Amino acid sequence: MKINIKNMVCDRCISAVQTIFKDLKIEISTLHLGEAETIKPLDDSELNRLNNHLKKLGFQILEDAVNTQIEQIKKAIILKISTLDIAEDFILSTFISDQFAKDYSILSKTFSTHERVTLEHYFILQKIEKAKELLLYNEFTLTEISQQLGYKSVQHLSAQFKNSTGFNPTSFKKLKSKNRIALDQI
Repeated sequence: MKINIKNMVCDRCISAVQTIFKDLKIEISTLHLGEAETIKPLDDSELNRLNNHLKKLGFQILEDAVNTQIEQIKKAIILKISTLDIAEDFILSTFISDQFAKDYSILSKTFSTHERVTLEHYFILQKIEKAKELLLYNEFTLTEISQQLGYKSVQHLSAQFKNSTGFNPTSFKKLKSKNRIALDQI
């Protein structure tokens, strides 16, 4: 039985969800970001129990196709950004259309309606959170970060960063409280 799970955005999420299944003695054949496949079908009481345990950790079973698709779009964007290999000429609409074999305008409208943020803005917010993470690690220069995240220039990244956070990247690094946002909260 395939179960779609909301807010699974990283490997730690997979580990947390795997622990829930183990604690509830529900055998799974596969577990990936946003979905689990159980060996046996679950009845309504098992699904409710599972969902209650998932909710305690900020996850939730997705029951309808629209929410499932929105979570899949989020997952695709997060995974793309995590590669740190976004070309300067990257086009979000083409990427999303190709990933889901659907018209971008339909996907974008559905996403915006349910998430109250456009796909483009969601993508920018995710890139800014990744930039914050990379700045904190101090592994890459601002130029390298801007290139890895597909910005045409450091100035472009800095402008979006300031627009989103209220700080330029250099000022952000100097802050004592970094105010990072969990990926599933964006």
